[in-house]
Order: sequence, then C-alpha cells, then structure tokens
Amino acid sequence: MEDSLLQDGLTLMLAGMGTVFAFLTTLVAAMKLMSHVLARPAGDAGTGQTDDKKARIAAIAAAISVHRKR
Repeated sequence: MEDSLLQDGLTLMLAGMGTVFAFLTTLVAAMKLMSHVLARPAGDAGTGQTDDKKARIAAIAAAISVHRKR
C-alpha cells in the first residue's frame, strides 16, 4: 500500500511540474512573439530620436554632475 501511495505522489508531482514547465515555456514564447510584433524600428529617419537620445544623455550627465557636487 505504501508503494502505491508513493508512486501516486511522484506521478502527481511530475504532472504538476510538467504543467508548470509547459505554461512557463508558452509564456516565454508568447512574450518574445509580442516583443517582435510590437517592436518599433530603431532610429526612424523623421522622428528625431537621435536628438532626443543626445538630449537625454546630456540631462543624465548634468544630473550626475550636480549629484557629485553635493
């Protein structure tokens, strides 16, 4: 009787772990697919992203400079 109880427990454990693994694998695949579908092309010509990036870097550098002077 004890062997069948242990075997049932192991079977249930493997089924649960398999279900969790399958769900997490599906979740990762769905997130990767969504990131590819929703990704914007980097550096569009008319958006001025390079200017925004330079301004953002300058603002970060200024903030670090002010913080270090304290």
